[in-house]
Amino acid sequence: MTATASLALRTKLTPTTTVLRAATAALWRPEGLRRRYLRYLAAMHPLVRASVPLLERAAERCAGLDDPGARSLAAYYTRHAEEERDHDTWLLEDLAAAGAGPAAVPHPVVVELAGAQYYRIEHEHPVTLLGYMAVLEGNAPGPRLADRLAEATGLPEGAFRTVREHAELDGGHLDELHRVLDELAPAPARQTAVSVSALHTANLLTRLFLSLAADPGGHP
Repeated sequence: MTATASLALRTKLTPTTTVLRAATAALWRPEGLRRRYLRYLAAMHPLVRASVPLLERAAERCAGLDDPGARSLAAYYTRHAEEERDHDTWLLEDLAAAGAGPAAVPHPVVVELAGAQYYRIEHEHPVTLLGYMAVLEGNAPGPRLADRLAEATGLPEGAFRTVREHAELDGGHLDELHRVLDELAPAPARQTAVSVSALHTANLLTRLFLSLAADPGGHP
């Protein structure tokens, strides 16, 4: 039986799982966690702020295509943009509750994460954004992470909304993404482009987490 597009993507991403989990474990290790958590929030704010514009641009590009499935993909991106709207405000509120603020300059790996997607949407095909989304939503915070962070950092409850909300939301979002990808059944070249986007994203996310875990300034 032929593998579905979502199964093929998950298979391609399997080798990245171990290193990304190791980077995540390093990020959330107990010693120095309070300071690292604030750096994490500050780094994630510009990344999350880019989510809705990326989705909206991908939907616009789909609307200008004559590809089979472009209309349904545009509808999915538009719907998902509404689901993601104002999540960057959650991060600002988390930072404020923790007595901190956003970074003056975005982390360079965050710029690369979002910037690569703008390139792919404009110069490859908007379907490639699915690979990026699959990695971010497939590596969402675990259901008990917010409680563990609160206990280890001593920060107020209001500093953990984004972690809590995404732990609840992103599993369902990933299931929907897989359904959309399977319904689209992209041609082999497009499916490869989605996988390349996903693998690039997994590599960059690993780099980001290792950077935040290792460097007091949060930069590579």
